[in-house]
Amino acid sequence: MSSDILKTPIEFLKGVGPQKAELLKKEIQLFCFEDLLHFYPFRYIDKSRFYLIHEITDEMPWVQIRGYVSHVQLHGKKRTTRMTALLTDSNGSSIELIWFNGFRWLKDYFVPGQEYIVFGKPSRFGRKYNIAHPETEPVSPSAITQKSAMHPVYSSTEKLKARGLDSKGISRLVKTLIPQVKDYINETLPVRVREELKLPGLRQSLVNVHFPGDARSLARAQARLKFEELFYIQLHLLNLRNVRTKESSGHVFKKVGSHFNDFYHNNLAFELTNAQKKVVKEIRRDTLSGKQMNRLLQGDVGSGKTIVAVMCMLIALDNDCQACLMAPTEVLASQHFESVSKMLEGLGIQIKLLTGSTRKAERKVIAEDLKNGNLKILIGTHALIEDVVVFKNLGMVVIDEQHRFGVAQRAKLWKKNIIPPHVLVMTATPIPRTLAMTLYGDLDISVIDELPPGRKPIQTIHKFDTNRLKVFGFMREQIRQGRQVYVVYPLINESETLDLKDLHDGYESIVRAFPLPGYAVSIVHGKMKPADKDYEMTRFVKGETQIMVATTVIEVGINVPNASVMVIESAERFGLSQLHQLRGRVGRGADQSYCILMTGIKLSAEAKKRMETMVGTQDGFVIAETDMQLRGPGDMHGTRQSGLLDLKIANLSKDEKILRYARHKAMDILEQDPLLQLDENAVLPKRLKELFGKFVVWSKIS
Repeated sequence: MSSDILKTPIEFLKGVGPQKAELLKKEIQLFCFEDLLHFYPFRYIDKSRFYLIHEITDEMPWVQIRGYVSHVQLHGKKRTTRMTALLTDSNGSSIELIWFNGFRWLKDYFVPGQEYIVFGKPSRFGRKYNIAHPETEPVSPSAITQKSAMHPVYSSTEKLKARGLDSKGISRLVKTLIPQVKDYINETLPVRVREELKLPGLRQSLVNVHFPGDARSLARAQARLKFEELFYIQLHLLNLRNVRTKESSGHVFKKVGSHFNDFYHNNLAFELTNAQKKVVKEIRRDTLSGKQMNRLLQGDVGSGKTIVAVMCMLIALDNDCQACLMAPTEVLASQHFESVSKMLEGLGIQIKLLTGSTRKAERKVIAEDLKNGNLKILIGTHALIEDVVVFKNLGMVVIDEQHRFGVAQRAKLWKKNIIPPHVLVMTATPIPRTLAMTLYGDLDISVIDELPPGRKPIQTIHKFDTNRLKVFGFMREQIRQGRQVYVVYPLINESETLDLKDLHDGYESIVRAFPLPGYAVSIVHGKMKPADKDYEMTRFVKGETQIMVATTVIEVGINVPNASVMVIESAERFGLSQLHQLRGRVGRGADQSYCILMTGIKLSAEAKKRMETMVGTQDGFVIAETDMQLRGPGDMHGTRQSGLLDLKIANLSKDEKILRYARHKAMDILEQDPLLQLDENAVLPKRLKELFGKFVVWSKIS
């Protein structure tokens, strides 16, 4: 028998069989022995300590107590019968045990004078605690040994529970599996790495993560498995970057010429921030290196990313290359076209817009001007990646809000030149450091972390629904002053279910509340036809409507400097990053802007934390870090794209220290052994192939 035993289909494990196997595959993606081995508990019940009753507090999820059971009694009639008993510990303190069903056999179970181990969840009633439906067992040497341990708790589903595969059922399967496969678990980290970091072996770690003898052995096992998971991700990403750096030659932009200088000296209306200057220098260094640039540019809403992108495109033009900018929506592409055209006014640079709405005659002109090189900058949507769009010499590609595009779509744009164009990916969604290192570890990352001077901070206010009339009054006052207002309603599910009732009810109540002459209201949501949506958005942009009632379709892609108020309805139903993005739709003009978060009175602890964070800071990176701590990295906007975030045990919001160790160790190994050919690293290429062989290598473009 070889290590192939780990690939054995799960149905061949004793206690599973074909029917349960199908459920395990569908419900929790367990296909073979190896999948079950790496299906880790998500928490543990600590039965390593016995508590005295007076030590119980409200914060304790579970307690384990030794004591004597007395006063066993039945209460109530047939349908409402319950059983109670009194547990008294060695200190003389007592707590009530209570059963509401399944207790008939227990009435004669408790023997006077016999000491019992009782385990359960304490609940407070007034000044006293009780424990409902506790686990009970007579004290014996074997019971004490078994109870003094960390017990694993596994994720399950209702369908699995119905077939006996709750947490305990899965635990039984793991207990059956480990003796069968233990001797065939091969080490996956080099000896030197384990010795340097004092990590336990893989075999020992897998046993201890499922059935730890104590908290220390669990902590060591988790640290080893987390390190390995993050180490291989970093090794994979850094290896891709090494390959790209060596193999992907790029345009060498030798000069900064008249296009750049004319813009900088004549058209730039204000001084660049130090952060913008730093990013331009980083990009300039990339474009001189002879290697294709792949850089992610992070910057908060309004931080001036577009100006940096324009300056980079002008350097491409100064070196006889063309540039393009791709945006996810027609509204955003049109907005970019207008702002870039205005920035470059008077410089004699031909700029065109290409979207799905561009007419056939105009498309023909664009195609000809692109081929002969007269058209220098093309801005557009997915239309840019069509086969008929052929550049003479594409040197710089800027992709805005890249998570809105599929990877294959970006690849088409990247392939539109013999020499790969330099790629600048921009996002206004701040990404926490750990997430950036994991999702974009193969890219160079630049950050614009300061806003241009003169920007007034947006005043963010949290209001309950009971204050709605006051909020309406404030909106009226702002409109009287010539301002415009957004009112945004939540989208339950981006692809399927839209809460149109809330949106339409809100629209009608606003129309009733604003009956004054000259007031007009736009309504925009994802179920509208694109042409209708664009029409309503355009009316608002032109100032023909004063209020826009919308869902999150306006989160990215609309810039109305005159809009000074953002009202977010049911704000508790939004994630932090989304709230921050919506807030960024205002504050773009010279006037003081406001973001009003409307919620119900009853809020969960997490929702309260989100509201407090929004009111307390406008720093997108602080917000992103808090968001990741609250929601976890896998649920954050746009992060499910790569497969790299399907982490089984590591947690990016809690394991930053381990991630940094993993990245540094991966960098050290690749520096000493770039091709992973040394004998001491022999395990690495094999494991990389097992983990990432199924992933398409798109690192050159995203």
